Amino acid sequence: MAKITPKTTFYCTACGYESAKWFGKCPGCGAWNTLEEQPAAPKTAARDKAAGLPAVLTPAPSIDEIEAADESRQSTGIGELDRVLGGGAVPGSLVLVGGDPGIGKSTLLLQAAANLAGDGFRVLYVSGEESARQIKMRAARLGVRAPMLHVLAQTDMDLIAAQQQTLAPQYMIVDSIQTIFSPRSASMAGSVSQVRQCTGELMRIAKEEGCTVFLVGHVTKEGALAGPRVLEHMVDAVLYFEGDRRQEYRVLRAAKNRFGSVNEIGVFRMSDKGMTQVPNPSEYFLSSRAADTAGSVVACAMEGTRPVLVDLQALVSPTMLPAPRRQSYGFDHNRMALLLAVMEKRAGMKLYNMDAYVNVAGGIELDEPAADLPLVAAVASSLSGVAVKQSMVFIGEIGLSGEVRAVSQLERRLIECARMGFTHCVVPHGNLRGLNAPPELTIHAVRTVREALTAAFSQKRD
Repeated sequence: MAKITPKTTFYCTACGYESAKWFGKCPGCGAWNTLEEQPAAPKTAARDKAAGLPAVLTPAPSIDEIEAADESRQSTGIGELDRVLGGGAVPGSLVLVGGDPGIGKSTLLLQAAANLAGDGFRVLYVSGEESARQIKMRAARLGVRAPMLHVLAQTDMDLIAAQQQTLAPQYMIVDSIQTIFSPRSASMAGSVSQVRQCTGELMRIAKEEGCTVFLVGHVTKEGALAGPRVLEHMVDAVLYFEGDRRQEYRVLRAAKNRFGSVNEIGVFRMSDKGMTQVPNPSEYFLSSRAADTAGSVVACAMEGTRPVLVDLQALVSPTMLPAPRRQSYGFDHNRMALLLAVMEKRAGMKLYNMDAYVNVAGGIELDEPAADLPLVAAVASSLSGVAVKQSMVFIGEIGLSGEVRAVSQLERRLIECARMGFTHCVVPHGNLRGLNAPPELTIHAVRTVREALTAAFSQKRD
């Protein structure tokens, strides 16, 4: 009797592409060595339902017939989390929270669950990694007492769905999605097919039942979410926890948000009482700034609707290597190389035989054009050995011809600079028309890189 070989399918761990045979390069996303072999699950009605598909065919209405209504939001009781979510949690949404192990994902969501339960909402906390006793111990340490918060230590997706139907919570937290499995799939928990199928079932619960679901996701060594890339496409919002778990400060950033801006950040501090909010990030990012140090310049970046002051540092030193080193942390490497070339060509600074290192203190990423001028000022300060005036802030975009271009939301940035006690600000000349700057700020409007550096170092001499 012939041996029956079970049918298998190859899944791409980066994009979820399916193939009957193995490829070295994924035809879907072009990534190399990402196809993994998994047992093929039969395509049944249950599988279609788990994928989030409607069980009954409904007619497609005209877009004019659909009632338009603003999405109501519910505060989680944590202002910084609400800011990143776009103003609060949207009913029926699916939110994915990722981050390194031990960075505080479970702690933050447990605190949010306790706040929601305290407001009278029924919350179901599903843990696939900890027992109910362990969660109780952590809740006792955080001072959480909420009768409406229910805890379920379970990894079977069918049992989780049954508990959800029985309890009918308004909010549900699943920690973590990589530990949940569905009996309808023969693969192991955390595999491509399991993660996709379980996420599809949770998405169906969120959309049909109106239950807001928070998923906790692990990340790989490269900082990307573990599992298939399609996981990020299925959810409504993707939040990332950034920072070193050995330090007390954390930054929560939105990588995707269908209900709000993706540029907002939330700053937290880990303490023995859990995650506490940092309502003034500018003070935190500038708290350890050294006084009168060459190469240190303050930049004002817009993170969504919030202006944030950060310490941008540069170190320039002679090199004996034929090709000087260029390294940046928190700043785009290609943009840095472009700005160094502009300084050589337009400002006459010799950097071809210099190593250049750039760092944004505090672990924040500067990815907006207004950070160009602060970087140029920091590099020039380190190269000359002359410190920029301590009370000066730089804001501006730089073009290839050396011109300083206008930036957006300058007035909001200037208000934050004045609130933090700065008295001088170098800004683009193109922003002067109709500008209403705080009276305590001295504005230095510049058109070129040379004018900006002249304004910076002439103020220091004064």
